[in-house]
Amino acid sequence: MNAIVNCPLCALENTYPDGDNLVCADCGHEWPARQAASVDDEENEHVKDANGTVLANGDAVVLIKDLKVKGSSITLKVGTKVKSIRLVDGGDHAVDCKMDAGSFMLKACFLRKL
Repeated sequence: MNAIVNCPLCALENTYPDGDNLVCADCGHEWPARQAASVDDEENEHVKDANGTVLANGDAVVLIKDLKVKGSSITLKVGTKVKSIRLVDGGDHAVDCKMDAGSFMLKACFLRKL
């Protein structure tokens, strides 16, 4: 396992493998290593907004910051509502949406679910 896994009990990073289990050196909690890997995979699959709420296809969101569009003079204003978003695997720009100004791919950290 290459990534550091936080302890599910105390949330600290001081963990180490012990056979098929992971052990937290701070609180002594032990749990199966396979369980930790599946939890990390599930967390990485979800796209979360600025407040940590999980987004889904078809959700309505609102912009929490003015965003300048690269290569144009368009600025997407804070408070702009976007209906029916689509989640895509586009690196850090995981939300595809259509607005009056055009179609855009946005980072979820600049959105808040309605």
